[in-house]
Amino acid sequence: MIVRDACPACGSTRFKKNGHTHNGKQNHQCKTCPRQFVQCSEQYLISDDKRGLIERLLVERISLRGICRAVGVTLKWLLGFLVQCFAALPDHLHVRPVTCHGNVMIRRLEVEADEMSSFVQKKANKQWIWIAMDATTRQIIAFHVGDRSHTSAEHLWAKIPQAYRQHATFYTDQYVVYEKVIPAAQHQAISKLARKTNHIERFNNTLRQRVSRLVRDALSFSKKLANHIGAIKLFICHYNLTRAVA
Repeated sequence: MIVRDACPACGSTRFKKNGHTHNGKQNHQCKTCPRQFVQCSEQYLISDDKRGLIERLLVERISLRGICRAVGVTLKWLLGFLVQCFAALPDHLHVRPVTCHGNVMIRRLEVEADEMSSFVQKKANKQWIWIAMDATTRQIIAFHVGDRSHTSAEHLWAKIPQAYRQHATFYTDQYVVYEKVIPAAQHQAISKLARKTNHIERFNNTLRQRVSRLVRDALSFSKKLANHIGAIKLFICHYNLTRAVA
């Protein structure tokens, strides 16, 4: 516990009482500068072990307040830690690199692509999650969050690694925007009966069940698009690491 007898900003000892904070503590205001502070403040140091536990809990279907109650941290600290985790995520999503010797591929590349619905703030604000998966390794090689237009399909295509764009065969449903983005020689638009997109559809179910803000008919939802994308990216990176080990 830290007991202050001077302003933490300017060092002045001239301060007065100024109401209470949101959690009931006596608030003070410096008479020299406009800084407000509390005299007795507690500093909690979060250990590395606890941070690691929180990182593992963030990829499970647990609400943020539930993590706070289980681990014993404040929601304000957890939100800040969440932003740090999102910022540290790599753009390559921990995808296992494709082995290529010149123009010769070591294995046949097949990609399944699909999209699933979600929303931010309110259900009227639809945000579609576009996903591309390597059908062999089951790793998510690219994703994009946006509307369900041709532009979003182009963004997904641009995020797919170059080796897949040049050599892979893409299996999608019969949504017309894929035909305008994927080269015809590499694209196969099929029905669900062909069972060529069953892996990506199964992952859609996993994503919806494991990320609480994507669960249907639940109280959890995203208020900010950046956090919505970050939560999806966090789970995808975690999922790809588990697939790489497997």
